[in-house]
Amino acid sequence: MNPTPSNRKLPRSERVSIQLNQKEAQVLQRYCERYGVKNRSRFIRETLMRAVLKQLDRDNPTLFD
Repeated sequence: MNPTPSNRKLPRSERVSIQLNQKEAQVLQRYCERYGVKNRSRFIRETLMRAVLKQLDRDNPTLFD
């Protein structure tokens, strides 16, 4: 996801924290190393928002259900 001018205008002031167990943290670390993820916060944020927006899009009523 490339930052758009509208994304840059919104400072991130809301904190959300998660806790992972040891195996989850190891898997995340291995993924980041394998795929060259330099910024884990950004990766987690974008992955989370992608899943949330996808689900919300699926939940929207459509004209021909």
